[in-house]
Amino acid sequence: MELELADIFLKFGEQYRRKYAENLLPSHRKAMKAIERCRTQRLGGQVFACPECCEKRYSYHSCRNRHCPKCQQQKTQEWLNFQRELLLPAPYFLLTFTLPSELRQIARQNQKLVYNLLFRTSAHAAQKLAEDPRFIGGQIGLIGVLHTWTRKLDFHPHVHYLAPAGGLAPDGRTWLPASKRFFLPVKALSKLFRAAFQKELRKTPLFELLPANIWRKKWVVHAKPVGNGNATLKYLAPYIYRIAISNRRLLALSPGSLECAQVTFSYCDSKNGKTKRTSLPAEKFIHHFLQHVLPRGFVKVRYYGFFAARARTKLKALQLSLGALPASQSPKKADASEDQPPTTCPQCGTPMLFIKTIQPERCRSP
Repeated sequence: MELELADIFLKFGEQYRRKYAENLLPSHRKAMKAIERCRTQRLGGQVFACPECCEKRYSYHSCRNRHCPKCQQQKTQEWLNFQRELLLPAPYFLLTFTLPSELRQIARQNQKLVYNLLFRTSAHAAQKLAEDPRFIGGQIGLIGVLHTWTRKLDFHPHVHYLAPAGGLAPDGRTWLPASKRFFLPVKALSKLFRAAFQKELRKTPLFELLPANIWRKKWVVHAKPVGNGNATLKYLAPYIYRIAISNRRLLALSPGSLECAQVTFSYCDSKNGKTKRTSLPAEKFIHHFLQHVLPRGFVKVRYYGFFAARARTKLKALQLSLGALPASQSPKKADASEDQPPTTCPQCGTPMLFIKTIQPERCRSP
């Protein structure tokens, strides 16, 4: 049987929760419990049987937690289809804003505050520079996605923005194409991003906890052309409904205690594209995973400029003016749930019959 994240949590989760009882965030506890119970009898489900060969199948409910590797996969394609309807017939750029290493510990301990600042200040810096007539001279549109992990599960918070190479003139109708050579100058953008983040962070108690030299070093902003944007949407889509590691990357769990057992998993080396493997003690592996669990209710996809929800009418007019074909209005699909029951017997192909419902465990009162 293949190793799953739930197996690691079921074996070591209770020990981990006891050891870090005072420091474990509610969102971390909730994610761990959900993953442990996902598609098990504890969440309830249905029993189906084949009338021909008496084969039985149990269809257990999913936890639907956004950090569970067994849930949310069906929604990726729906998100991708919706984003494609927003695209303009124009060349696109991918902007990436990364927090410097000195800020990562503060970000890990104050996720909601720092992630919100990362979104707000990076989008503000890009828009401010775009308003300069030397570059675009108008309002740009940004689709932003928060990403917090590396392939080896290290904490590396950054935001990707997909942006068409141009903007709307102040009259709200005229399209202003960006230079054919570049979208926005990244050196100037890095300085604006750093200044905007410093200004906002100064309003919080966290500012005094950081070394002064962080505001003198270079901050990292990348920009690269990505064609019509479709390929980049495909790249970004899995990050919306995917967690830091999938079950298929988990290779082995060695015997031992929480501190000594080794979790081995695969990753793709960004330098040469080769698949490699690495191991972490179970305790460290759980810690690395949980640092990517987002605060409750946090929105990891955000829209700015003419992509903002309140500007969709303006966006539609812009699409038509640039010659985009009207998006086909396909009927909305019903929720393709992970709880889809079996329809035919895997042994003989006969339609299976519903037998009974398994009631979920009742949660104990606080």
